Amino acid sequence: MTGAPVLELTDVTFRREGKKIINGISLTVRAGEHWALLGPNGAGKSTLLGFCGAVTFPTTGTVRVLGEQLGRVELQRLRHAIGHVNPRHPLRYPLTIREVVLTGLTATIDTPMRWTPTADELARADAMIDTVGLGGKAGNAWTTLSQGERGRTLIARALVAEPRLLLFDEPSTGLDLAAREQLLETIDTLGDTHPEVASVLVTHHLEELPRTTTHALLIADGHTVAAGPAVQTLTTDNVTAAFAHPVEVRYDGRWSARAAHAGPAWS
Repeated sequence: MTGAPVLELTDVTFRREGKKIINGISLTVRAGEHWALLGPNGAGKSTLLGFCGAVTFPTTGTVRVLGEQLGRVELQRLRHAIGHVNPRHPLRYPLTIREVVLTGLTATIDTPMRWTPTADELARADAMIDTVGLGGKAGNAWTTLSQGERGRTLIARALVAEPRLLLFDEPSTGLDLAAREQLLETIDTLGDTHPEVASVLVTHHLEELPRTTTHALLIADGHTVAAGPAVQTLTTDNVTAAFAHPVEVRYDGRWSARAAHAGPAWS
């Protein structure tokens, strides 16, 4: 069954200081789909994610988020329906896990002055904390958390406002192997707990893709290299073209890749 469009980019371009960063990319993300956005450094991934989050406007082309066209909608209202998970979250105060999650309701970094959450909002925050596997730690301070626990806290923060679209900006940045796998397992559970929510996850590395990834967009130099169902898109030929380097891709429920000339081929 095909979900309704949640995100539509139509022939978008973007120029910065006269240089074309994005050149004619189109993308449609539907409810329940989980997209990976991959490409080398400088490919334009962050710019595209800015369009998706109603943060950046294209130079030309059209962006529709949750049925609303950028330039014709009140942005703050729209952003409340978008959950953004960024491991570089610039928290400046020693808030607890619960307090960080509650800032997802106010769309702020810190707790607003003279704002008190309702009993229902507190219950929702605690439910999201349980969902990401941090039940019993809601009172722990952000400064005492591991990078993996911070990542899962930010997922709970993104979910508490009941978004229709989740954006993951390189969520595995700075994580060791165990923490990365715990984070990816958390993302994978969202297919069961939030089946209608769509997502876009930006990464450089195929190993950082969740099992629940349904679609992928490969870009290079601001152009689309390939787009569509993930298994058909993340192939050896397409990834090699995107990264301009011979890469061998393997898929066994999770993706992995290595340089094609680095020793004998996988069996």
